[in-house]
Amino acid sequence: MDLGINGRKALVCASSRGLGRACAEALANEGVQVFINGRDQARLAQPLEEFRKAGWQATAVTADVTTDAGRSALLEACPEADILINNNAGPSPRSFVELGHEEWLAGLEANMLAPLMLMRALLPGMRTRRFGRIINVTSAMVKLPHPTMALSSGARAGLTAVMKGQSVECARDNVTINNLLPFIINTERQRWLAQRRVEQERITFEQARADQIKGVAAKRMGDPREFGAICAFLCSAHAGYISGQSIHVDGGSYPALI
Repeated sequence: MDLGINGRKALVCASSRGLGRACAEALANEGVQVFINGRDQARLAQPLEEFRKAGWQATAVTADVTTDAGRSALLEACPEADILINNNAGPSPRSFVELGHEEWLAGLEANMLAPLMLMRALLPGMRTRRFGRIINVTSAMVKLPHPTMALSSGARAGLTAVMKGQSVECARDNVTINNLLPFIINTERQRWLAQRRVEQERITFEQARADQIKGVAAKRMGDPREFGAICAFLCSAHAGYISGQSIHVDGGSYPALI
């Protein structure tokens, strides 16, 4: 299927690896000019080279999306993005009582305010040009809060609420806003979480990995390419009637009806 977005421009945050990179690859494969992003210039060099070897249009922007300076650099590189993929590393699991004021401020900045500030800058242009696709990579913790993931669920649920209101306002201008909620996708973060359990609980890495998929209905981890494909479709010309949705990408694991 031709997604109808050849020649569009996409700003993909935190895309040197993991889910962000998977989204960037899927979009680039559809002829989208992608602006990939990360804080580490050396780490960005490899995906940039691989994208260009594949014949894809790609530009690397070294910037920390959680800072005003970083967001300014992203917007300077791609001031008229047709597609915005908001993504950032999630906070580490921590007990609620360990979270102080500074931790909450950092979590809100990284996983709520940074995406909102980028949308604030790009949304008017999208509406004027009558095409825009905004995808927020959040977490299953938005709908399934966990005691040790208060920062993730709190910040991202707030982001979801604001985005829902804006999706109603801008739908008339062919600008859609949707959220993707990943759960146990085979990325570096899941490997890090497994290794963390190895060190804390003195179990084997294989046991930690097996435990990760126990709660997955599909009994396997998701492939980042599957996630990227869903993102690309929601950014397509065919998805203009889908907006304001929070879509689980979890192998059928979400247990509730609504």
